[in-house]
Amino acid sequence: MITANNVTLRFGKRVLFEDVNIKFLKGNCYGIIGANGAGKSTFLKILSGEIEPSKGDVSIDKGERISVLKQDHYAFEEYTVMDTVIMGNQELYRIMKEKDEIYSKPDFSEQDGMRAAKLEERFSELDGWNAESDAAILLTDLGIGTENHYKYMREMEAKDKVKILLAQALFGNPDILLLDEPTNDLDMKAINWLQDFLIDFENTVIVVSHDRYFLNKVCTHIADVDFGKIKVYPGNYDFWYESSQLLLKQMKEANKKKEEKIKELQDFISRFSANASKSKQATSRKKSLEKIQLEEIKPSNRRYPYIDFKPDREVGKEVLVVKNLSKTIEGEKVLSHVSFTVNREDKIAILAENEIAKTTLFQILAGELEPDEGEIIWGTTITKNYFPKDNSKLFECDLNLVDWLRQYSKEQDETYIRSFLGRMLFSGEESLKKVNVLSGGEKVRCVLSKLMLSGANFLIFDEPTNHLDMESITSLNEGMKKFNGVILFTSHDHQLTQTVANRIMEIKEEGIIVKDGTYDEYLAQFTK
Repeated sequence: MITANNVTLRFGKRVLFEDVNIKFLKGNCYGIIGANGAGKSTFLKILSGEIEPSKGDVSIDKGERISVLKQDHYAFEEYTVMDTVIMGNQELYRIMKEKDEIYSKPDFSEQDGMRAAKLEERFSELDGWNAESDAAILLTDLGIGTENHYKYMREMEAKDKVKILLAQALFGNPDILLLDEPTNDLDMKAINWLQDFLIDFENTVIVVSHDRYFLNKVCTHIADVDFGKIKVYPGNYDFWYESSQLLLKQMKEANKKKEEKIKELQDFISRFSANASKSKQATSRKKSLEKIQLEEIKPSNRRYPYIDFKPDREVGKEVLVVKNLSKTIEGEKVLSHVSFTVNREDKIAILAENEIAKTTLFQILAGELEPDEGEIIWGTTITKNYFPKDNSKLFECDLNLVDWLRQYSKEQDETYIRSFLGRMLFSGEESLKKVNVLSGGEKVRCVLSKLMLSGANFLIFDEPTNHLDMESITSLNEGMKKFNGVILFTSHDHQLTQTVANRIMEIKEEGIIVKDGTYDEYLAQFTK
C-alpha cells in the first residue's frame, strides 16, 4: 500500500493540490485524470519520490518495491536490452553485477566467498535464477524478438525502446507500479497485451493516461485532480464521467429550486413586512431565507472545446472510387494496387501496420501527392478537407491566431473569428498569440477550426487525437459521431475508432481488407 498524507504542492503562489489524503490499496488500478496542467504527472513524481511535496509526505508499506515507467528513452544507451529490463529491480541487478565481479577475481579470497554466499542467498530470495527468462518473456510478449535481447539499447529503434522501458517497469512483480502514459507510441497488439497484463496484475497500479478505452479496461478506481484536490471514485473512466455529469446536473437543478424558493421568500417579505398582521410570519420567512445557502458549483478546470463539423452541401450518391492506386516512397512500395469505393453513409477507419501507407493514401486523396499509378474518381457533390498528421507547414508564418484563421473563413469579421476561437478555448489575448509559438495541442485545435469553417462534406483525419487532452478528444469524438457527411480517418484512440467507424479498411502488403461493422467487431474475428 502507498499513502499520500496531507500532500500539498505549491509553485510560488500557484497551488497544484492541497492536503491530499489517499490510500492506494493492493489489487486496485487507479487512473489519474485531470485537465492539462492540473498536476497528474507531477503527483506521480511525488509518489515515486522524484519530487518533494511542499507539505505532507508519502509512505509505503515496509518491504514493498515501487517501480516507475521511465520517460528518458536514451538513458540506457550503453546497456544491453536484457540488462535494461532487469534494472527494473535495482537490488537484483546490483547483486547480479557484484556477484559477477567477485567470481571474476583472479585472487578469490575467503572474505569474497562469504560475501558471495550472502549475495547468493538474497539472489535466490529475489528469484534471480529466473530473471533472464522472465525478462525474455516480457520482451517477447511486447514484440521484441529474442534476436534483440542482448543488443545494446543504442542499436534499437525508438518504437522498441518504448516497449523495453515498459518491460523494465513491469519486471519482477513490483508491489506498486507507477505508469505515466504507458500506451504512448505502442502498437495495438502491445496495448492489448498491456491491458491484459494489468487486469491480471494483483498488486497496486497507478496510471496516468489520455486513452479512455485503456482506462475503462484496466481501472478499478479513478483519481480526479480538480479544484486543487484529488478525489478517488470507484469504477472506470466512463462510470466516473457519467456519474460526474449527473451529479453536476443534479446540483444545478437543486440550486435552481433553491433560487426559486429564495425569490418566493423575498417577494413575501417585500409584500408583507409592513403589514402588522403578517409581520410575525414575515420575520419567520426572513429567517428561513437566511438559512438557504446555494451549493457552490465550482467551474471545473476541465475545458471542453465546441467541435461541430457542418457540411454546406449534402453528400450525393456518388462519393469516391479509387482504382489500382500505387505509390513508392524512397524505394519502398507503400501502396500497391489499392482499390476501394466510399459510399455516402461511410465513416471508415483505415488500419495499417505501416504508418506511412495510411499517411500516403491520405495525402494522395487530399491532392498533396501524386500516385505513381491508379485513378481517383470524386463525386460531383463532394467537397473535401484534410487534417494532416504533421501540421507544421500550416504554421510556418508570423500571423496571429485571428489572422491565421481568417484565411480559412468565409466570414471575415473579427468579432466572428474571435467568437469562433473562443469556442475552441482561445479567449481574450490568447487569440492574438502568434501561431508559430503554439503548443502541439493548440495547433491541433486550430486545424480542427479550419476544418469546421470549411463546410466540407468529406473529411480526412490522420491521427487527429495526437497532442490533445482528454477533454478535447471527447469533444472531437462527439463531433465526428454527429457529422452528417463522410469521414476517412486513422487513430490510435480505440474508443474514438469504435464509436465513429461503421466500416474498417486495413491496408496490407497483399491488398486491402474492407469490412462493414465496428472496430471491435473487426478485431473479434482475429480472437475467435
